[in-house]
Amino acid sequence: MSVGPRAEERAWLGPRPAAIEMAATLFAGVTGIMFAGVGPLLLGALEHAGRLSAAQIGQAGMVELLAMGLAAGLTGALAGTRRLRPLTIACGLLMALLNAATMWCDGWALVVVRGLNGVPSGALIWLMTAMIVRAPRPERWAAIYLTVQTLAQFVVVATLGPWVVRPYGADGGFAVLAAMSLAAALAGFAVPRAFEPLPVAVDEPGGLPSPRGLTALAGAFCFNAAILAVWIYVEPLSRQAGHPAGTADLALSLSLAAQVVGGTLATLLAGRMRWLPALLGSQVAMAALMLLFARLPGQGVFLAGSALFGGLWMFSAPLLTPFVIEADPTRRAAVLGSGAALLGCSIGPLLASLVVSDNDVRGCALLGAGTMAAAMAIVLAVHLTRRAVILTRAA
Repeated sequence: MSVGPRAEERAWLGPRPAAIEMAATLFAGVTGIMFAGVGPLLLGALEHAGRLSAAQIGQAGMVELLAMGLAAGLTGALAGTRRLRPLTIACGLLMALLNAATMWCDGWALVVVRGLNGVPSGALIWLMTAMIVRAPRPERWAAIYLTVQTLAQFVVVATLGPWVVRPYGADGGFAVLAAMSLAAALAGFAVPRAFEPLPVAVDEPGGLPSPRGLTALAGAFCFNAAILAVWIYVEPLSRQAGHPAGTADLALSLSLAAQVVGGTLATLLAGRMRWLPALLGSQVAMAALMLLFARLPGQGVFLAGSALFGGLWMFSAPLLTPFVIEADPTRRAAVLGSGAALLGCSIGPLLASLVVSDNDVRGCALLGAGTMAAAMAIVLAVHLTRRAVILTRAA
């Protein structure tokens, strides 16, 4: 069938999953991404206990995120879309084993174990992404996923800190993650048995994403790299600006609350707004906020900017899904969207570390603004060169 640049699917690609299958897939996907939210708390507790060095905190986090991104991008190609229940069960059990093993490791062994854990975690993220791209409103499901994972991470972090990590240390937190992983394995009995194969373009018979789809993924990579390059340094930025102690913690809390609001708004407006002006407008505003952070504003402006930044972040992130689908209507590139986002999240802080010093971290904000500008340029270039694509159903 011929798919124009603004054509939009009104039905699921393949059979519509039952409600229990959607819920199980969502739970598995949230469990897969959970460490991204609770990792700073648990890795910090490990460093405090002398089981990781300060440098190994960053190395463990980066390795796990990189493994997540690669697994989220490669699982579909390697495992296919037919045996989803055994895949989910196996990933849940492996995550439970690795989270339990973390309780007995330290130093480089712990870094390796966390890197290994990124593989099944990324596979569960792929499972959720594969469902999202087959939905009639992918941006709505992307917003739901982002909002639910943010809420879940907030609840788990708020619970782990005072009730688990404080009395039992980091091992208690990893025991909780192991239990959640076992629950994800149980959810594997309820996920869809298989997904419908995605269509292929007649000019891309190998079924690979088109060059335009890969370019769109580069835009998603830059978007996430820009955000994390700045956000990972929120505490040093606040300290350099001379804010009172605790300002960064308050900024993070306000941002998290605003992220929930932004994700909810994106869910409600999905399909009712044009994604291009909403995405570009959000990107321009976030780049402006990054430049504002580089000027080291006062406490009130810093807190307000942090809240606005978080809201725009979660409002605009789901809009990358229709952008990538427009670039590659087969949706094969969109399946790789989570992997590109996670890779950006891991590389952004690494790049930022090259432009900051112990006495001045403002370079991270300038880098973030420049990288966001690159993301905007990619969005515009890909959209303005859109074309119709002839699709055929894969065998």
